[in-house]
Amino acid sequence: MSVIELTQSNFDETITNNEIVIIDFWAPWCGPCLQFAPTFKETSEKVEGVTFAKINTEQEQSLGAHFRIRSIPTLMIFRESIGIFTQPGSLSGKDLEDLLEKAKTIDMDEVRKELENQ
Repeated sequence: MSVIELTQSNFDETITNNEIVIIDFWAPWCGPCLQFAPTFKETSEKVEGVTFAKINTEQEQSLGAHFRIRSIPTLMIFRESIGIFTQPGSLSGKDLEDLLEKAKTIDMDEVRKELENQ
């Protein structure tokens, strides 16, 4: 699957219409972001059932601010429109694949219950 560019205009639709979305917050001047980009793309071609997206924090500053992105790259996973994971830094391809497989197994009823109790 290809990696899509998220913007303010397609963010909500993308999160709502896809069961699992992983987002790479990045910037063109960020060396570690540029090093991680090929790994992110390669993993998008291997892992089924996940939408891979990137947000350029230079162009989409309001999204970066909304999610309080302080360090890039930062990875964020949404499942069923709920944020379930955020981590600054990059991962190896294997670690990224493992993370996404774990995201697929999370009991979302439990997550919703926890959110209601907060």
